[in-house]
Amino acid sequence: MGSLAQRSHDKLTLVTSPSIDSFGLWVEQLIAESTGKTGNGIIPIAGEPLLRPDDYGDDRLFVYLRLEGDKNTATDAAIKRIESSGQPVLRLELHDRYDLGAEFFRWECATAVAGAILGIHPFNQPDVQKAKDMTDGVLREYKSHSHLHEVPAARSLDSLLTQIQPGKYLAIMAYVCDTPRINRALTELRSKVTAKYRIATTLGYGPRYLHSTGQLHKGGPDRGLFLQLVANHKQYMPIPGKTYPFGILADAQALGDFQAIHSLGWRIIRIHLGTQSVAAIRRLTSAI
Repeated sequence: MGSLAQRSHDKLTLVTSPSIDSFGLWVEQLIAESTGKTGNGIIPIAGEPLLRPDDYGDDRLFVYLRLEGDKNTATDAAIKRIESSGQPVLRLELHDRYDLGAEFFRWECATAVAGAILGIHPFNQPDVQKAKDMTDGVLREYKSHSHLHEVPAARSLDSLLTQIQPGKYLAIMAYVCDTPRINRALTELRSKVTAKYRIATTLGYGPRYLHSTGQLHKGGPDRGLFLQLVANHKQYMPIPGKTYPFGILADAQALGDFQAIHSLGWRIIRIHLGTQSVAAIRRLTSAI
């Protein structure tokens, strides 16, 4: 992991058997938050759909966590094709789900070792606070003016995707409800971007990703293209003891993170999906 990252294979692509798919999100959080700092780091790619070997760049390391007895036929075939194309592939065999206990230990050890190889202190998260501070400022403004300061929204991805270069990745930061339909739409978007531009993609739901890939976004290498998706809230639940509801808090966290990334000079755009998020995401995909 560490040695290949030094050789520009820094997009650690996690592939799992279907029934342990969510384990990839834990690994994503571990690696992104532990190694994404001081302008360095490993970029974990979790949940990305498997495509043809020609759709990938030369910056990948594939790790296949294969659970014995699971529905692995399609994944086995895809991994075999990817490996035959010359991409580096590691296989980790699990005999049953209880082997995940050993995997927790393995990945924590490996992340500490990779941090040592890369010269990174893996046990802190110095850049997570930056978005928190920006969010606090947004909320203070809301208390004073009873509205949030909006940033200009883009209408398409063109202005962002024209800046793609080898070694870059697209980070999708979605402040929308995590539903099966939204997931399918965003998966289609990721597939289209990867197939056309041969770059890796990450997906994080806000504000959850702020303590996962959020550290990598702000502290890691300058290789990210950032797409923030926001949508209208259907209801505003009150927060006991606060003068603002949960909807305002979520919007403030989105604005705070946007400001934090923008202040670094990174490439970021914000697209408002309106009230029909699935349809809006599909329009973005069809326009690529």
